[in-house]
Amino acid sequence: MAKVLRWCAAIALVVFGMIGTAPAEEPRAAASTSAEAVETIDESEPVAVPEPSEKAMTYYRTGMGWWAFNRVWGLALPALIVFSGFSSRLRTLAARVGRGWFGTVAVFLPLYLLVTALIELPIDYYQGFVRPHAYGLSNQSHAKWLTDLALGLGVNMAVGVLIAWGLYALLRRSPRRWWLYTALGSIPFLLAGAFVMPIWIDPLFNDFGPMKDKELERSILDLAGRAGIESGRVFEVDKSVDTETVNAYVTGFLGSKRIVLWDTLLKRLGEREVLFVMAHEMGHYALGHVLRSILSSFVLTLAGLYFVHRAAPAVIARFHARLGFDRLSDVASAPLILLLVQVAMLALNPAAMAYSRHQEHEADRFAIELTGMNRSGASAFVKLQTQNLGNPRPGWVYKIFRASHPSIGERIDFCNNYRPRRDSAGRPIAEPPGGPLED
Repeated sequence: MAKVLRWCAAIALVVFGMIGTAPAEEPRAAASTSAEAVETIDESEPVAVPEPSEKAMTYYRTGMGWWAFNRVWGLALPALIVFSGFSSRLRTLAARVGRGWFGTVAVFLPLYLLVTALIELPIDYYQGFVRPHAYGLSNQSHAKWLTDLALGLGVNMAVGVLIAWGLYALLRRSPRRWWLYTALGSIPFLLAGAFVMPIWIDPLFNDFGPMKDKELERSILDLAGRAGIESGRVFEVDKSVDTETVNAYVTGFLGSKRIVLWDTLLKRLGEREVLFVMAHEMGHYALGHVLRSILSSFVLTLAGLYFVHRAAPAVIARFHARLGFDRLSDVASAPLILLLVQVAMLALNPAAMAYSRHQEHEADRFAIELTGMNRSGASAFVKLQTQNLGNPRPGWVYKIFRASHPSIGERIDFCNNYRPRRDSAGRPIAEPPGGPLED
């Protein structure tokens, strides 16, 4: 489940996980690395990029097919809803129940999201439940999947209503500048989301608890201190109930900042590999990627909404009889806005993906400079590829339109080849992009 709210995408244009979430990692042969083994690892030893299995390549090819389908479907569904006049009829129903503009918006958005969720239920079930199980990537029960689906829909409805109130209020009061004010409003909205999600939203879907391995927790907190991240709490999340894939991330903002590791990652990676992954995640904070990504999201949002502002009046003028509304400030225009945003995203998404890959590469470099664990980083990426059925060197279509991270092959190559010079204390002589590293 956990599908990103499409209505939020219409406002933010960038998946929020792009801001701070980095690589999912991989399974290991042994349960955990002993202290003696840790000391004998030669971090200068290169790691070969493994050839993907036939199962992984089948998963990749079918995934590309589903990606193409989702792009077309993302345009077709809102187009069908708005051009059939269904959206205007839904608005009329919402107006009868809501009795006034404020209530109409509050009723329309949940109804719209419920209708689209029901239409998409078979697709979501196959892609989110059947397909991952078929490839051995999911442990989720039907009950857990349905519960997460219902919770996600409820959260989406609540957030969607808040966004719609703000958006349509601006459309009514400032029809010539609504796109600018909405884009500006996305900045505090994303900051608030970064603060709220770790505390109130994420725990709805999984259990977050303290790390069981206290020695590893101390090592992670020590690493966080060296990376300049203070007052962070470490959480171990029970993701094995959902998936066989692995991940870790640093999330939150100000007082909600926390370090999160999936239990699947802790079971499948060695200690050094876990520390390298966490150093990468910490790099996003130390290098200022969170605020930079919010600013880049603002730019993309501004461009996307300006496209809607210019294109929507022409569409409404030509098809208003079929649409059932004659102005963009009518809440029945919601699927039209979503449709036009999806069109804009086809052009804007490659730029967003390229910037995300740049940030991920910077975080990889930060992790190597902070830890010196080249081989451990490369072996973690190998496990990522193996466990998540990855293709280490995907084609150009995947890279341009889908890849928020450098390919696994590129990341392993970088770990093998990047050797920053270090002083006698082990610090890199060349400072990383975020400034000097402190011990």
